[in-house]
Amino acid sequence: MSGFEALHAQGRIRYWGVSNFDTAELQTLRALPGGERCAANQVYHSPSARGAEFDLLPWQRAHSMPLMAYCPLDQGGLAGSPVLHSVARRHGATPSQVALAWLMAQAGVMVIPKAVREAHLRENLAAVDLRLSEADRAEIEGHFPAPRAKVALAMR
Repeated sequence: MSGFEALHAQGRIRYWGVSNFDTAELQTLRALPGGERCAANQVYHSPSARGAEFDLLPWQRAHSMPLMAYCPLDQGGLAGSPVLHSVARRHGATPSQVALAWLMAQAGVMVIPKAVREAHLRENLAAVDLRLSEADRAEIEGHFPAPRAKVALAMR
């Protein structure tokens, strides 16, 4: 953290963040001098990996710290989900777009999906305009339930 703070003081960076910090680590970080300047926490978060929702995401929301979801499509694994296919058909979208739209609708969450080809980049971008209904969200959340107890964060 001292390195980040030195770069900030020199004007070389505006913001800094961390990756794969769970609630306890963020609380420890925030208690350190300058720790409140941590701008984001990047964690594996997707419809099928929702461990962050138990206490990490609520903590980050309470402290106005965005959660940056990496691997939001489970490295392409969600593309075969029958539930996401069903929702996608109703919207004329792809399962990946549905997964991204579901995540982006969560307060305090931003997504960073990998896109190797321009077509994937355009597909991901189109997810911004997809509006899921309450029924869509309930169907997704019924198939990919949030944890009822603390679980370790997924990592890739």
